[in-house]
Amino acid sequence: MLKQKTLGGSFSLNGKGLHTGVNLTVTFNPAPDNHGYKIQRIDLEGQPIIDAVAENVGETTRGTVLIKNGIKVSTIEHGLAALYAAGIDNCLIQVNGPEFPILDGSAKHYVEAIKRVGITEQTAVKDYYIIKSKIEFRDEATGSSIIVLPDESFSVNALISYDSKILYNQFATLEDMDKFPEEISSARTFVFVREIEPLLNHGLIKGGDLDNAIVIYERPMSQESYDKLADVMGVPHMDATQLGYINHIPLVWDNEPARHKLLDIIGDLALIGKPIKGRIIATRPGHTINNKFARTIRKEIKLHEIQAPIYNCNEAPIMDVNRIRQLLPHRYPFALVDKVIAIGANHIVGVKNVTVNEPFFQGHFPEEPVMPGVLQIEAMAQCGGLLVLNSVDEPDKYSTYFLKIDGVKFRQKVVPGDTLIFRVELLAPIRRGISSMKGYVFVGEKVVCEAEFTAQIVKNK
Repeated sequence: MLKQKTLGGSFSLNGKGLHTGVNLTVTFNPAPDNHGYKIQRIDLEGQPIIDAVAENVGETTRGTVLIKNGIKVSTIEHGLAALYAAGIDNCLIQVNGPEFPILDGSAKHYVEAIKRVGITEQTAVKDYYIIKSKIEFRDEATGSSIIVLPDESFSVNALISYDSKILYNQFATLEDMDKFPEEISSARTFVFVREIEPLLNHGLIKGGDLDNAIVIYERPMSQESYDKLADVMGVPHMDATQLGYINHIPLVWDNEPARHKLLDIIGDLALIGKPIKGRIIATRPGHTINNKFARTIRKEIKLHEIQAPIYNCNEAPIMDVNRIRQLLPHRYPFALVDKVIAIGANHIVGVKNVTVNEPFFQGHFPEEPVMPGVLQIEAMAQCGGLLVLNSVDEPDKYSTYFLKIDGVKFRQKVVPGDTLIFRVELLAPIRRGISSMKGYVFVGEKVVCEAEFTAQIVKNK
């Protein structure tokens, strides 16, 4: 089972802010288990901290802006994309102003700094949100859409489309997050010349220049207007009849704008708060729809805070009933685990198919068969026993016994025809033969029962 990760050390990057134009320093620090991403404004009284989650996004004009209690932090998406792509779960980010420095307009410098300080594996288990069915979000006004489909890993496809003679339809894809450094991180932000004056009038891009953005000139204007705009931007005068890309550094890739949009998607979806397993397909993406989609996913996570394990009945089990009989002393009618489909150092997933022929249905109840809750707990405990006994030498010489049960909840009844999926995990390492576990029982995607229990492992032979 994969563990959470944080930075191996702190690093700082300096540069001017894209929108403020002032010199800024951002520092990325290691953080403890289950910390997530948090951003601290160290230039303000009390050094307030903002959780980097989708609900705290207040503006999406030319960047993602977190706002909480009147405190703002903008241009966060490039740094968060680098963290997310590196598999980092926990990080405290400190900045001495209202935005991250724009640097070269990409995530390259963040990626290089992460590589320099390294990554540290932590104790807590990485908590993925697994996409099990299609989720779609559309903006009919803009024609933008984001779709996420079930997949074994995280991948992104991005299609951009503009009414432009220069920036044609472009497509970018990232199949493997390990390829982010060389395939996506160097893609720079871009802006159309026609957008510059309105953005300046709104007090934005004061720090924008040809060193941190690709400028696209695709609609002719008068030489006089072109020269005035060049003076405002502090760049040399150019021929107003020559359309094309304006930049000091040539395009890294022909589809660099599409790759940058893909980078932005990753940065904005980092605000979901946990990594996801699924394939993202984005058409005409932008920060606004990215954030709306991230909020949608967070709502789904809250509705299914505890996800059922994936169960494919066609796959061979890790333990069949014969192996289970070797490890557990239970026999009919108290053998309540049919097979084990996954097992790790700290967790186990088991299955029981409930049929109408179960002996307990004769008295519970003949006219309305319902599986007793105590047997659901017993089945979870048997899974826990399998987890523990699988880790010891000569398991046939040991037995496990209940010591305590806490936090029992029954959420819905279990009836004939239900397939129970048990997920049991250790809450702490086994010490002196005592193990503490947390168990869930699922039918489909719904939790039907949960409990915490403590057991003792006893050598009996």
